[in-house]
Amino acid sequence: MDKMELMKNLIKEIEKHNYNYYVLDKPVISDKEYDKIYYQLVDLEKETGIVLPYSPTLRVGGDVLDGFEKKQHVVNLYSLNKVRDFEDLIEWAHEMQKEANGTDFALEYKFDGLQIVLEYEEGVFKSATTRGNGSIGEDVTAQIKTIKSVPLKIKFEGRLIVQGECMMTNKNFALYNKTATEKLKNPRNAAAGAVRNLDPKETAKRNLDYFCYSILLCEGENFSTQMQMHQFLVENGFQTGDYFKICKDAEEIISYIKEVDKVKSKLDVMIDGMVIKINKVAPREEIGYTAKFPKWAVAFKFEATEVTTMLNDVVWQVGRTGRVTPIALLEPVELAGATVSRATLNNIEDIERKNLYKKASVFVRRSNEVIPEVMGLAEKFEDSEKIKLPKVCPSCKSTLLQKGPLLFCSNHFDCPDQVIDRLSHFASRDAMNIEGLSEKTIEAFYKNFNTREMSDLYQITKEQLLSLEKFKDKKAENILSSLEKSKNVDLAKFIFAIGIEEVGKKTAKDLAKYFKTFINLKNATINDLINVADIGEVIAKNIFEYFQDENNLKEIQDLFKQGIKLKEVQNNSKDNRFLGQTFVLTGALSKPRKEVEEIIESFGGKCSSSVSKNTDYVLAGEDAGSKLEKAKSLNIKVINENDFNLMIK
Repeated sequence: MDKMELMKNLIKEIEKHNYNYYVLDKPVISDKEYDKIYYQLVDLEKETGIVLPYSPTLRVGGDVLDGFEKKQHVVNLYSLNKVRDFEDLIEWAHEMQKEANGTDFALEYKFDGLQIVLEYEEGVFKSATTRGNGSIGEDVTAQIKTIKSVPLKIKFEGRLIVQGECMMTNKNFALYNKTATEKLKNPRNAAAGAVRNLDPKETAKRNLDYFCYSILLCEGENFSTQMQMHQFLVENGFQTGDYFKICKDAEEIISYIKEVDKVKSKLDVMIDGMVIKINKVAPREEIGYTAKFPKWAVAFKFEATEVTTMLNDVVWQVGRTGRVTPIALLEPVELAGATVSRATLNNIEDIERKNLYKKASVFVRRSNEVIPEVMGLAEKFEDSEKIKLPKVCPSCKSTLLQKGPLLFCSNHFDCPDQVIDRLSHFASRDAMNIEGLSEKTIEAFYKNFNTREMSDLYQITKEQLLSLEKFKDKKAENILSSLEKSKNVDLAKFIFAIGIEEVGKKTAKDLAKYFKTFINLKNATINDLINVADIGEVIAKNIFEYFQDENNLKEIQDLFKQGIKLKEVQNNSKDNRFLGQTFVLTGALSKPRKEVEEIIESFGGKCSSSVSKNTDYVLAGEDAGSKLEKAKSLNIKVINENDFNLMIK
């Protein structure tokens, strides 16, 4: 075999492995084996002085460009009209079925990235252009060539122009920010900034992806459906985002949209909605276009998960462990279906890293659809102010201590906010579950009865309760009854209730299962604690130091004196049939999910919220969604409730 032929074969093999790794996420060789093939090609190119135009060695980026050249699009690009709600969507779908004389619909993700058009000739990547104004864009060929999910050579040898979105996945965004001196604000801005960087080597460092969704021109090919176009893209090695559904009507479209809406925050790519197109191609020209939009396609936008608003001020809040956390006071803004006026800032380091100022515009995002978080600075103004760190506790005015990026109030017993938060945590549903003891009631106990310790709660009398405003006989009796009932408590709930730093519900449950008795846990060494699954040195040290503190030990003894009795884990031999196995639950099950998780854990198994290569079983109920699809793609065993019941019989 001559050297040119060998080079072509090596390129074909490298591109195959790139496709497996970057598009399918299923590598079939190790990094070491891949490097061996890659550098064999590099050596041959140096030896022959020939670099083929589709060689993967060109992906690393060339010389810095002087500027971007303007480029006319061969096919004008259109925006997508948006439907405002499901009612609009139903109306549009009915209209399309009428106009097309019956049609089904293609449903895809609406990616939140930077739109890029790729052009191929004779099966080789030729150019990449930004959307621009839809008629003229900028030539970013050198930058896009660095993206490993963009095929440099494809099977189809006619002229091809495709449209897609350049993006940075959430995983690559997090990896980049771990080592970057200048942190990126969000994946979308990160991708746009990388593509618009005149140095392609800098673009390459961000490890971008390209998701293709449309064929603008395909010489010599006639597609009758969107499904055929999608299959063509997949067959030619383009990454499409792993989501493509054909829906028969509006009802089915809406069902799938609702399903995606629930899981979108867990996806590795940012999407801001769904795109719906009529599946038939033939009627599209007749249905036509407006000046801006094709009439045969629409976008359904989800509620925004990231917006910009003004950071008006920062307040500092004291928690039960004494940690003082900055909270952003925002100009109220609608975000993911709720009005947001406060958001977490985490710690001092977080404020500095994000370069935040008061009276400045900031990006705000809902993490996992629940906790609003300030992501970074959007715009600074003339009257913007530096955020100053407090020197004294906002609750008790004690001098604050700084440990790394964290601030602490050490006035453990006399800081009002600390005491009230600690007692509220102790009484909460997942801890001692003392019904009727709201934070407001505990605040009244603190102010009127000097209630400072957890054990003090069990010394409250009916007379004291009746002396409080709005407390009558019934309410007082209910609280006393609930306090009495809480005295018999599971070991795991008690461990969570006493408020050891960084010990949440799951860790408390793991500790109870491992040590079985409270005495065993109290006497555990740091090495003993590290042996518990998912407990590292930091949490082990927190637990160990908690039980070395004389005040903590006295308080626990006082609780036992008040009649607290622990339901400890029995040492009876048990069935460990699921030991070492991980389950993921998805869809609607006939039993409450918590109950099923407890059954799995009772047999030694573990439950996870996400599907990965380490998952052993996916238990799928009715209307199972993306977790089921991912399990199938990873060849993970999927079971239904009947299968599960047989396994535990």
